[in-house]
Amino acid sequence: MEPQARPADPCILVIFGSSGDLTKRLLIPALYNLRRAKLLPEAFSVIGVSRQAIDQETFRRDFGASLRESGNGEVVDDDLNWLTERLYHQPGEFNDPATYKNLAQLLAKTDEAHHTGGNCLFYLATPPQVFGPIVQRLADAGLVREEEGHWRRVIIEKPFGHDLASAQALNRDILGVLAESQIYRIDHYLGKETVQNVLVFRFANGIFEPLWNRNHIDHVQITVAETLGVERRGKFYDATGALRDMVPNHLFQLLTLTAMEPPTCFGAEAVRSEKSKVLEGVRPFGPEDARRNVVRAQYVAGIIENKRVDAYRGADDVAPDSVTETYVALKLAIDSWRWAGVPFYLRTGKALAARRSEIAIQFKQAPFALFRDTPVERLTPNDLILQIQPEEGVTLRFSAKIPGPNVRMDGVEMKFNYQDHFKAAPSTGYETLIYDCMIGDATLFQRADNIEAGWRVVQPALDAWAKDRAENLPLYPAGSAGPSEADALLARDGRRWRPINGGNGPSS
Repeated sequence: MEPQARPADPCILVIFGSSGDLTKRLLIPALYNLRRAKLLPEAFSVIGVSRQAIDQETFRRDFGASLRESGNGEVVDDDLNWLTERLYHQPGEFNDPATYKNLAQLLAKTDEAHHTGGNCLFYLATPPQVFGPIVQRLADAGLVREEEGHWRRVIIEKPFGHDLASAQALNRDILGVLAESQIYRIDHYLGKETVQNVLVFRFANGIFEPLWNRNHIDHVQITVAETLGVERRGKFYDATGALRDMVPNHLFQLLTLTAMEPPTCFGAEAVRSEKSKVLEGVRPFGPEDARRNVVRAQYVAGIIENKRVDAYRGADDVAPDSVTETYVALKLAIDSWRWAGVPFYLRTGKALAARRSEIAIQFKQAPFALFRDTPVERLTPNDLILQIQPEEGVTLRFSAKIPGPNVRMDGVEMKFNYQDHFKAAPSTGYETLIYDCMIGDATLFQRADNIEAGWRVVQPALDAWAKDRAENLPLYPAGSAGPSEADALLARDGRRWRPINGGNGPSS
């Protein structure tokens, strides 16, 4: 990250779940990268709260070890030392009032030592079932009260609820003790540069902005594909599944940025209001629609990158007769003037052929009449691909004449890669989000109504699946592109998925 902005406000960052995988793998490197970019304030400290009974020195040593093992690149000792000198640890159970009493005392001492002005950011890197209890305990201890000009904010990780009713209940619970302005519901996908660039790409380029509607776009595909299986997350995943884990948050964030109307400005409320309107405009599923337009499947044994991968049901902490989906594909329609008649196809899954996240805009084809007396058999689809991972960038595909005396055409590409052009520093995707929380910018975070609107879209599918029998669950081999039922979802519309492996095969 380049030092293009002022350092964040003085504050203390309290991480609940500081011994967990999220903290070690993503939050620690993100804090280090913010320090390297000179975006952390000098008046700053971190308090880790976990069930582990470790002392402060052990916590600091583990912090350094996690950073070096994260693959974040070369570690500069001066910046690491600056951070570790500001690290503290508070052991305790999340439901124990004594934990919060001790935390209050440590906050006071840390504030006095580092002059953080009473500002505090609480990060809930914990299992979702303790989100509500932690917020309530913080409130009971008076730790989220904003007084004398200081702020108190809470970052809540996904999943935010496991269905519409639970999301509504969690919103009621936390809004009972916090103002909406204090709540930052985080989705790390919105920390990706390409995702943030969608708005700039759409609204700052006169080439594309006039084309971004039903008159010129044939359909949209949004893909989040993973090669990893369930790994060590069997207990969590078997109770969650691909739809709950990815669709109401990651995929719907990409959907809303792609389909939203221009906001009046880039202010948080203006952007979030337009995103909410997109989900409110998604045509509701009836029971039969949920079965016809939503495909679920589970991976069985297969080969990924020349390595054998066992079936999902063979993973640790997964029921041997589990019917939890590891893949889901949806066809959505948005009832608005801009998108009438334009289908949106979304898919996500584990143990697939390649790791690939992208938004693919396919434009309508030009008339073929001009080429009827030439060797040209078909026109190359014009695709605009916004690539999110593994590489961030933009690709535009169009037709060009092959050199020679005859009129022959081939599809060619123009590519833009963030790393090559901007020489971007290593990033976890969390740097921007943590920084935005520290300066009070909620643009990239979800409001309560955004969360509930997303769950409202997928709830009919959850209800329909609950009534279906186990033998209705399609299967797909690990290392494949997914189930044949997902291909049929597009085939009945005369379209095809873009290849997950990054090829340029036709998608219609």
